[in-house]
Amino acid sequence: VNRDFPSSPRGALKIARALVALVTFLCFLCSRSRGAYTALAALEVVITVLFFLLYLLKLDKKLSWLFWPLADIFNSVISALFLLVVCLFAVIIKTNNGTLAGGVLGLVLLVLCVADAVLLFQKISLDGPRERTTTAK
Repeated sequence: VNRDFPSSPRGALKIARALVALVTFLCFLCSRSRGAYTALAALEVVITVLFFLLYLLKLDKKLSWLFWPLADIFNSVISALFLLVVCLFAVIIKTNNGTLAGGVLGLVLLVLCVADAVLLFQKISLDGPRERTTTAK
C-alpha cells in the first residue's frame, strides 16, 4: 500500500474529484434531474475512486500491461468534455435549485479534471524516457 499517495498532490486531487463528484451526484439525485446528469456524476465517482485505489494499492505497477497514467489522462479529458456539455445544459435549463447546484458543482469538477490531466501530463513529461527491458544485439 502506498501510504504517501493520499497526501500527495495527485492523491489529494483524486480525493477532491471524488468528493465533488459525489456531492454533484447527490444534488442531481435529490433534485430528480434527468438521468444523464445523475449517471455522469455517478460514473465520475466510481471511476475516480477506482483510479485512486489503483494508485493507492500500487496496482499500476503490478498490472504493467497498460500505461495507467495515460489511461488516467484520457479519462480526465473525456470526463471534462462530457461534464462541459452536460453541466452547461444543467446550468442553462436549471429546472430547480438542485439541478443548478449540481451543474455548478459539475463545472467545478470539470476544472478538477483538467487540473488532474495537466498534473499527470507533467509527471509523464518530466519523468523522462522509460527503461527498455530488451538487450541490444
